[in-house]
Amino acid sequence: MTRKRHLFTAIGIELEYMIVRKDDLKVLPISEHLLKNKDGTIGSEIEHGKIAWSNELIMHLIELKTNGPARSLDGLSDLFQRDVRKICRILEAHDAILLPSAMHPTMKPEESIIWPHEYNKVYKTYDRIFSCKGHGWSNLQSTHINLPFADEDEFVRLHEAIRILLPVLPALAASSPIVEGRQTGFADNRMKFYRCNSQSIPSICGGVIPDSVDSIPHYHKAILAKMYSDIAPHDPDKILQHEWLNSRGAISRFERDAIEIRVLDIQECPLADIAIAWMVVEMLKRLVYDGDLKSQQDIKTTELRKIFLTTIKDAETAVIKNKKYLALFGFEEERMPAKEFFRRLIRKLGSQGILRETAAWMIKNGSLSTRIRQSVAKRGLTDTYKKLAGCLLDGRMFVP
Repeated sequence: MTRKRHLFTAIGIELEYMIVRKDDLKVLPISEHLLKNKDGTIGSEIEHGKIAWSNELIMHLIELKTNGPARSLDGLSDLFQRDVRKICRILEAHDAILLPSAMHPTMKPEESIIWPHEYNKVYKTYDRIFSCKGHGWSNLQSTHINLPFADEDEFVRLHEAIRILLPVLPALAASSPIVEGRQTGFADNRMKFYRCNSQSIPSICGGVIPDSVDSIPHYHKAILAKMYSDIAPHDPDKILQHEWLNSRGAISRFERDAIEIRVLDIQECPLADIAIAWMVVEMLKRLVYDGDLKSQQDIKTTELRKIFLTTIKDAETAVIKNKKYLALFGFEEERMPAKEFFRRLIRKLGSQGILRETAAWMIKNGSLSTRIRQSVAKRGLTDTYKKLAGCLLDGRMFVP
């Protein structure tokens, strides 16, 4: 019998990257070259010690993830960085590199190719129902954080804390300001597209921010059962009727007793992503252990979604105009810029050396989306994204 993991005693991290041509940064659908078993067959996941590599819906993407839960974030950025370099060495034979950030800046969705190997039946079903050759399906790279719960009480406390935190996270993590070569005015275009990618069946995405729940049966009834019922006419063989169909900004994975956070744009290098993960975990600890559960549950989902829509547009320059929300984090103000929100919060968080320093640097210097815009104004789009690719390979922060 698998031992239950209590709150914050383990963590799982997933990082998604684009495979692109080295010269012009166009997407290359060659992820299968990275996923060969020893016998030469193509697998969906290959283990490399503490990190595993796996496929995604689209052939120009590769996912790196912790190979099972990690005890802590200590050393994880180095492990991911090692495998990034390992992948880049393999890609050299194809004149290709890995590219970070949450959306390819010039790709058109019709350029994407759906993964044809294992799990293709699932992907084909998604494509038939939702048409996956759109930015909301084929041009989204993110960081996922998986956090465990041991029982129903821990599930409710963790779910409600995550629900409260989700709306402000794009202010910290936005990295997708450009779509098809154009700045759209949104800092987080990934989430702008993501929230609409299954709009023909709204219960699947549920407005990204989940409603409050007070038990596991409540979650099954209010979220999962509704979603399965709504997709059933389109999915008579029940191919998609599993808990991973849920595409809210945080989804409950009861098969592994964890909640997966999905609103984070991927950053320029693993150090940046793990630093954000550290800050997310520390903020959640405060909400879980020091926060008032009833006050968290009393905040209406519509209020949270309003904050979320503000942060995906303006990132750290967004202004949070909700006194009840700010009070949940110990602030008395009626309104507060997101940058100030994080600047003041990080002072209250525990010390974690380089991760805390990196998170503080990002808060001070702005989201990656902001820094990308600044760089494009100086050196143009292509040079900016080539520099981003260099940051990923070298494991360094992106300075405009």
